[in-house]
Amino acid sequence: MSDQDLGDFSPSGTADGRAETHHDAADADANTDADGGEDADAFTRPDLDSAGGGDGIGVLAVSQGLRISEEEGETTMRAYVTAENRSDIRIGKYVLADYPGPESLFCRIKGLEYAQRFHGDDANEIHARRAMRSDGIEEDDYRFLADLDPLAVLYPDDGDLKRRMPDRVPKPETVVEEATETEQIKTGLKIPEDGVFLGHLSVGGEKVRTAARPPTIDYRVKDDYRDGDPLAFRHTLIAGGTGSGKTHTSKNVLRQYLHEERRYEMADGAERRMAVVQFDPQDEYAQMHDDNPAADREDARRWEADGLAHGGHDDTVAFVPKVGDATYAASHHHAEQRAFTVPFSMVRSRPWLVASSDLNDNQYSALTLLLKRFFRQYGNEGTYAEFTSFLDDPALKEELDESGRVHEATYEAVMRRVLGMPSGVFDQDAPPITDLVHEFVRPGGLSVVPTYHVNDTRATETVVLALASLLVDQKLSNDPDFDRIKETPLLVGMDEAHNFLADADSVQAKNVIGKFTEAAKQGRKERLGLFLITQDPQDIADPVFKQVNTTVVLNLGDEDAIKSVNIPSNLEGKVPYMETGQMVVYSPDNSEPVEIVGLPTCLTRHGRD
Repeated sequence: MSDQDLGDFSPSGTADGRAETHHDAADADANTDADGGEDADAFTRPDLDSAGGGDGIGVLAVSQGLRISEEEGETTMRAYVTAENRSDIRIGKYVLADYPGPESLFCRIKGLEYAQRFHGDDANEIHARRAMRSDGIEEDDYRFLADLDPLAVLYPDDGDLKRRMPDRVPKPETVVEEATETEQIKTGLKIPEDGVFLGHLSVGGEKVRTAARPPTIDYRVKDDYRDGDPLAFRHTLIAGGTGSGKTHTSKNVLRQYLHEERRYEMADGAERRMAVVQFDPQDEYAQMHDDNPAADREDARRWEADGLAHGGHDDTVAFVPKVGDATYAASHHHAEQRAFTVPFSMVRSRPWLVASSDLNDNQYSALTLLLKRFFRQYGNEGTYAEFTSFLDDPALKEELDESGRVHEATYEAVMRRVLGMPSGVFDQDAPPITDLVHEFVRPGGLSVVPTYHVNDTRATETVVLALASLLVDQKLSNDPDFDRIKETPLLVGMDEAHNFLADADSVQAKNVIGKFTEAAKQGRKERLGLFLITQDPQDIADPVFKQVNTTVVLNLGDEDAIKSVNIPSNLEGKVPYMETGQMVVYSPDNSEPVEIVGLPTCLTRHGRD
């Protein structure tokens, strides 16, 4: 007797499974005689285990349709899962259904359902009480169905396994097997074999296991030129709430870009290591200079097996902005420290740096005119103090007003904003950052700009945007002042990016967003990557956000934040429930959207004692 025949029998012994097969509570003891013995006519359940099973978790069912369509929502694929496999099946698992011949359909389980095999009403008091007294259900009384989402057809091609979009439907009753080979899963999900390591593929927070050694599947981001440009230069966003592990994750990723063997081809044909500049409002990234004391030999062995750069990065320097009387203490790391100041000369091509609050179009035009006149008179050595004295000239105000070039009220508004700048931002007792560019941007070097010690928000914003715009301007320039920036692959990391790249109606914001949007668009050509880290992705200006190719989402509790990252709905619902280190990766040019788990131990030092 076949498994199918056995499955069609009802508990009453009829083969057609009609309504007469249902027993109510009054019939529950009908199979036991008055002496407590078994009734001779009692139904004996067939032993399904002895009927044979075979490999796989079940078979494709056709009772509700078996259809693959180009139209979203019109594909119907369900698998009947056999009783012995049901406890191991989870939403998100990857399975295979073979076609006749060498091809297979690679699918993800997107839904699970118990359905009655025999018609009956189990939503009643008697049935509930009987169930509460029992030890469990008879699995063969129910159908257990898995909804499948076909992701790719896998096929052999000259010794390699390749994928294409689903274009054919498997046969009914095809055996469905769990995908257990690394090559099958990586090919099915379009995960690159090599690249920058982010974590291990997971389902529901549990790592996907295979029959290989190691049994886990590493998730990597493309970092070569075989299939286009490295995705570092198409920009990355790390989004996660407090305690989600975003800094831990970011450190691990940045450490890979600093791998001593990683090189990037430049316009002149030379291959150079990446320079990383990380803006750090919480003073956490300079710790990447140090080894992680929590890491042991077993951690190191696993990291080396995965080819990961690990341990402290010796070429890490903290470039500490000198702002007023603020002092910087660094007992939590051993990186070299270099103090610097923002010279007022940087304002010459960036007027928005010297306004303490928002400017309208007329005010911005007036400020630009005044700065041009000032620098013509004082040259590049002109200081902020000299500019405020320059503005405090009634004769200049009267001249510009009478000539119609700057209205008196506009002049006064500009002057208030310039004078309202936090004290000690420009021209402090430290080398100007423009004199330190050769040290600031180093192939293979990590330059961290901590701003935790700067108590004024506007001062912090001025420092970060001054340095970031310097890097961007030099990268985009056809006639750069600093060839070192132009000729070095560069990754600009910005933690709390929402504070610096927020959308706004002011002229300053429009200029900043315009500059970074253009930088993002030209990143591939100029070997410039943005690495944005935030807990409020919804606040990042849309023109910048749209240029991000790789989005890594850790736990987020805010609904607006979750909606803003634009990940598929099946993964979106998991985000509020993810534990520390769990993340969703949405990178259309790298892989299918997937869930991964990061490394439990940071590759460098992390956390304060």
